[in-house]
Amino acid sequence: RFQIQRGKTDPTSYKSLGDCFRTIFQREGLLGFYKGILPPVLAETPKRAVKFFTFEQYKKLLGYASLPPGLAFAVAGLGSGLTEAIVVNPFEVVKVTLQTNQNAFTEQPSSFVQAQQIIKTGGLGFQGLNKGLTATLGRHGVFNMVYFGFYFNMKNILPVNKDPNLEFLRKFGIGLVSGTIASIINIPFDVAKSRIQGPQPVPGEIKYRTCFKTMATVYKEEGFLALYKGLLPKIMRLGPG
Repeated sequence: RFQIQRGKTDPTSYKSLGDCFRTIFQREGLLGFYKGILPPVLAETPKRAVKFFTFEQYKKLLGYASLPPGLAFAVAGLGSGLTEAIVVNPFEVVKVTLQTNQNAFTEQPSSFVQAQQIIKTGGLGFQGLNKGLTATLGRHGVFNMVYFGFYFNMKNILPVNKDPNLEFLRKFGIGLVSGTIASIINIPFDVAKSRIQGPQPVPGEIKYRTCFKTMATVYKEEGFLALYKGLLPKIMRLGPG
């Protein structure tokens, strides 16, 4: 919701994270927080499988290139993120379409009906179910590159603790920092993805079409910080995750 806002003059603008929670609850009810839940649930298992399986495969391939371990982890992460993005993008299109609809939960179409509507109007290509693919490639590629690169390098640098509780905290802390840093670096791609896949400012007119052009438009019209909209809820979600 934060990422599709176009400045303070946007009628859907939220003043803060707390204001966003209150407004959604008042207008859309408790179930408004769970809009678009089915697409990520359906995508989560294949997404995780693709992420970690392809990371290991890319890592093996890079072993033949004699790259330094730190660089190999980062490049393998980039490859896994790009592959993962191809799998999850159609689910993201449906999810964003449902989440940006501010009608009550009970008034919305189901995920499957929404997907059918998207295919009917835009097809399976870049105007339909694969809209915003380039931005999704950037989002997942950059995130996994930073995450895997930082996580495995820091895990090798910080000594293993014999106490299982402290060892758990060591790994959790490294993962938390890795997810937070990766979220901060990749969020401009996330904002571009939300703008492209979400509702356009003028119905029937496509303003946000390509990833980098969308970033440039947001920067020009709303300033640099607009590329970091929604950073706090993103970190709250992906840091612990």
